[in-house]
Amino acid sequence: MYGELVPVGGGDTIPLLKPTLTVGRRESCDIVLRFANVSGQHCQLSLENGYWFVQDLHSQNGTKVNGHRIVRKRLDPGDMLAMAKHKYTIKYSPAELGASGPPPSDEEELENVLSKSLLERAGLQRKPESSTRRYNVLDDAAGQLKRREYE
Repeated sequence: MYGELVPVGGGDTIPLLKPTLTVGRRESCDIVLRFANVSGQHCQLSLENGYWFVQDLHSQNGTKVNGHRIVRKRLDPGDMLAMAKHKYTIKYSPAELGASGPPPSDEEELENVLSKSLLERAGLQRKPESSTRRYNVLDDAAGQLKRREYE
């Protein structure tokens, strides 16, 4: 067993039996949640370098970690995972699952960092000068379209 999901408020725990699990309402999912507000394939749990990650599978009612809606996020032991309004605490030991060193970063954080230039990340980039805007304007006198520039 790779850990478990413990329902917040009580109920049967859900064992995490494989390193990759789909969660949803469909019977074909590894973890079946029979609730109307859970999507057919709601999210995927995957074990990577000793840590669990969750990825939303374009669910209708969303996936949250510790109250924040996510696309993909690392789940640390004790984090609260919510699928629609159904909440679970994840329990596992990264060390027992082969983790060593600091936890891997979240994909979302990495994407946010890589989408900015080095100067912007360092806070050294100046704001761009206001650009001139161009509009097509109908000239009433000539009845023709003319391009005009405005600041």
